[in-house]
Amino acid sequence: MKLSEAKIGSTVTVEKIEGDGAYKRRIMDMGLTKGTELYIRKVAPLGDPIELTVRGYELSLRKNDAECVEVR
Repeated sequence: MKLSEAKIGSTVTVEKIEGDGAYKRRIMDMGLTKGTELYIRKVAPLGDPIELTVRGYELSLRKNDAECVEVR
């Protein structure tokens, strides 16, 4: 499942990040690495952005970036 498909209030774990080297690196620099748990806090009314809790901090992620993160 893609991160953009996760339901509000759920906790998911990062499985894989798709994309080219620089793009993948940017997402990983935000703390989204394989095995990291993410809590889906909020989703904006039109679905963009998604607000997450990652490693104890809040992160807003655009929907097209969330499409590149595979979770379980």
